[in-house]
Amino acid sequence: MTRLRRLALAATALAVAAAPALAQPKVRTGVEVLLKDSLHLIAGKRVGLLTNHSGRLPDGTSTVDALFKAPGVKLTALFGPEHGIRGTAKAGEKIATAVDSATGVTVYSLYGDVRAPTPEMLKTVDVLLYDIQDVGARVYTYQWTMALALEAAGKAGVPFIILDRPNPIRADKVDGGMLDTAFSSLVGLHPVALRYGFTAGELGKWLVGSGRVKAVVKVVPMQGYTRAMYYEDTGLPWENPSPNLRNNDANVLYTGTVFFEGVNVSEGRGTNNPFAQVGASWLNDAGAIVKALNAKKIPGVWFDSISRPVEAGYEFGGQTIPMIRVTVTNRDAVVPVNVGAHLLREIYVRHKDKWEWRKGSIDRLSGSSRLREAVEKDGGIEALLPVFKAEAEKFLAESRKYWIYK
Repeated sequence: MTRLRRLALAATALAVAAAPALAQPKVRTGVEVLLKDSLHLIAGKRVGLLTNHSGRLPDGTSTVDALFKAPGVKLTALFGPEHGIRGTAKAGEKIATAVDSATGVTVYSLYGDVRAPTPEMLKTVDVLLYDIQDVGARVYTYQWTMALALEAAGKAGVPFIILDRPNPIRADKVDGGMLDTAFSSLVGLHPVALRYGFTAGELGKWLVGSGRVKAVVKVVPMQGYTRAMYYEDTGLPWENPSPNLRNNDANVLYTGTVFFEGVNVSEGRGTNNPFAQVGASWLNDAGAIVKALNAKKIPGVWFDSISRPVEAGYEFGGQTIPMIRVTVTNRDAVVPVNVGAHLLREIYVRHKDKWEWRKGSIDRLSGSSRLREAVEKDGGIEALLPVFKAEAEKFLAESRKYWIYK
């Protein structure tokens, strides 16, 4: 071996020795804490688990597999929400009960004809666990499936444990109007703000503490988490919480752009960036709309006119359509409900002849009929948004007693 070669190998060895080990994420999720020091909560018990693909450890191990192999734990039932336990089913697609091939444990679907565990399903369960990544928006089915499962567990006398995870869009920010309970559904079951500022564990505490659900709930809290964290701040690996939420800017915008599911304008499903761009085959004046929106100087965002192909099977599938792209320029400044409301209004006033409300859908998504009515009225949005802000501030003040994290 030449002297030069020996020096190169020595330098490589020194570099390897000096290189830092893979960093432990700043935040330890509830399931990590459970496995590390809280297994006594479920040891010797028959365990049911409500989870999906987002329930996993930082190394990629699923919570299903981790609990199945955990000493003293008997995993007896699995429960899956919308998109299925593996997270691959399309939005709204009904899912059948099946058997998990890796563990042989029955997977009961809670997104189909049955939305909550039945007494029969819970017969083999001594304690029911929940481990799913939330997105911090009222308009989402996972946390309301949790609420229904919590209620069912309470009726069956089964304790419910939430393995907590981060609110990816900050848990100290609350905005959007409150849900009118006349419009309760699986995309908004209980009266919270649109962007409600809870982790799943805190929401569970609120559901029980406010008397909306009768059950015994415990939370295995995260370690190292603070309310002002965006998901990227946690150091945890990103996993799409559902197929069409693919990055955290889309998560931030979701509580505004999700409204487009309630009209005949695409919310971006089937494109390269769902919930961060909206469009329609007839939106030929996207440039003018963008100019009007940017003139409003809506905090935290910038609008561009683009065109994008849409995959078959989605609205405008197989076509390349004009779209309006929303770029987040300042996450801390953006109020997503304001973005969505102004977008709706600017498109509506120019295209009343083509515009179609899906009335049941838009009212469920927004939590009342108020947004739809405001979009149709001159000055309606400008009058409604301060009301939404006041409602959010009131909810924020009332919800603090259920916070786990600072």
